[in-house]
Amino acid sequence: MSLSEPFIRRPVGTTLLAIGLFLVGAVAYVNLPVASIPNVDFPMIRVSASRPGADPSVMAATVAAPLERKLGEIAGVDQITSSSSLGTTSIQMQFAIGRSIDKAARDVQAAINASLADLPTDLPSLPNFRKANTAGMPVFIIALTSKTMSSSAIYDIADTVVAQRIAQVQGVGEVTVSGADQPAVRVQMNPVLLANAGIATDDVRTAIVNANAFGPIGMFNGHRQGETLGLNPQMRTAAELKNIVIKSSNGNFIRLSDVANVIDATRSSRSIAWFNKQPAVLLQITKQSDANVIETVDRIKALLPQLKQWIPAGVEISTLTDRTGTIRASVDDMQWTLGATALLVMAVVFVFLRRIVPTIAAGISVPLALAGTCAGMWAAGFSIDNLSLMALAISIGLCCR
Repeated sequence: MSLSEPFIRRPVGTTLLAIGLFLVGAVAYVNLPVASIPNVDFPMIRVSASRPGADPSVMAATVAAPLERKLGEIAGVDQITSSSSLGTTSIQMQFAIGRSIDKAARDVQAAINASLADLPTDLPSLPNFRKANTAGMPVFIIALTSKTMSSSAIYDIADTVVAQRIAQVQGVGEVTVSGADQPAVRVQMNPVLLANAGIATDDVRTAIVNANAFGPIGMFNGHRQGETLGLNPQMRTAAELKNIVIKSSNGNFIRLSDVANVIDATRSSRSIAWFNKQPAVLLQITKQSDANVIETVDRIKALLPQLKQWIPAGVEISTLTDRTGTIRASVDDMQWTLGATALLVMAVVFVFLRRIVPTIAAGISVPLALAGTCAGMWAAGFSIDNLSLMALAISIGLCCR
């Protein structure tokens, strides 16, 4: 008995099975995630550390080298690549294929903890790491510009308002703000004035830290209610910091403004972006691994008019990069190819057989086979991407032959 004999003997059951397969394939096609490349969780981890003010050679010798020694002891590491720049070090680790990324992350954390004794004590924060996803490139980049506001003010709007709202969109994985830095207060100390006043730089630092203490003070307890007391004298502007008392002697007070120039600025002036010849702040948006990139970008675009109501009138929101253009073109081309292929198969069968029934059967078999393929892709967790579209095109060509 051949494989097709049971289906030939039961035409009603075969028809119902074909209809069911087509419906499942249609539902699967609608729900398949769309991306430019397949979502592959490569076993790669990126470790980063910072030491403000240190040049690249110092970062490589004092930060990168101790970390590399401990990270190199982890089993299953294929390659370690590090790069050091002014104040920062980045180490990228590639593990052997098949290595569990979660177990590798635990080993990396243990290696970082083991290297703390060899790292400088003046690091502002401990080295951190994150899983590196090669498929996690930004799918949508937004530029914020203004002719009346500074880039630091635009950054504050982008970080506190725009990025927070976009991060809530379904399918959005991460929103990174770049192009400018957060507002900060710079204290430019005068060494001559410090020496004349007998004040060390550590004294200035200690006075600033103590003046910005944040924490609880205590609690008032009554018979019916209680009240918690807290201390929050956070200073955010140069005008507030200027009056900090650094030293007092015999009724004389030396304030911060007496020995330093205190100005409102940004944390770093080395990060800047331009859009249409204007300073800009960029928001780089990546999608979640299982999200449909086209639907995610469409949701973000639908949100942009609403965002303009939440930001000052002088701030413009523009689209800098939209990676869905090529993906939309690929999907549209695939849909056109599928329809043209079905018609071509029907035409070839009709030319050679000159019979209506085989022609209709051929026209049904190709869409039915593609529907079954979409159902299998959905069940296997695949996505519609450049590789899967290429495979479909090849399979259609073989079907035509």
